[in-house]
Amino acid sequence: MKRQAGFTLVELAIVLVVSGLLLAGIIQGSSLISSGAAKNLAKELRTTSIYVYQYDDAFRALPGDDSNAGSHVGGTAATTPGALGNRRIEGAWNSTTTTDESFLVWQHMRKAQLATGAVNTADPAYLPRNVSGGRVGISSNVPIAGMRGGNFVCSGSIKGRDVVQIDTALDDGATDKGVVQAALQSDANAPQAAVVASAIDDSQLYNVCMTF
Repeated sequence: MKRQAGFTLVELAIVLVVSGLLLAGIIQGSSLISSGAAKNLAKELRTTSIYVYQYDDAFRALPGDDSNAGSHVGGTAATTPGALGNRRIEGAWNSTTTTDESFLVWQHMRKAQLATGAVNTADPAYLPRNVSGGRVGISSNVPIAGMRGGNFVCSGSIKGRDVVQIDTALDDGATDKGVVQAALQSDANAPQAAVVASAIDDSQLYNVCMTF
């Protein structure tokens, strides 16, 4: 009578251990990728606000709102009626209107060699995108209801799993208060409602904004 071949208990145990290690590695790797994206997004929010301060230090004017952008950096002056030079970056942070201060802010900073990117406003690559593919923008208009501050930098299309990590890195981890807040992804110009950290859904996309 032939003896039936099969795995011994030791062999099965080894297979299970190896499988467990591989699964743990996959999960850990996914976590590291998410954490890396959040780190890059947080860094982008921080450095973008620094560019505005550097421009102000150099020219005593805010980029986008600079009435002397032509002589300062060879840039285009915005045409916001009665608002140019009032130390506010007028227009929605995600504006696509080429004459808005919040749209031209990028050209001014790039021509001042503070930020990198296209300076031709007609260039398809002119509007900056974050690592998640969402818009990055600057404005003095309040982007999320209840946020306080003079200027805001926002980043869109951010995955729920990254939102709290970004807030924790830059603020207090509370996504509905403080200098960093989050709202559900929206293209609307009106201020959106903030979302509490406990309600952040990994399957949703969010706008994350920071006051500076």
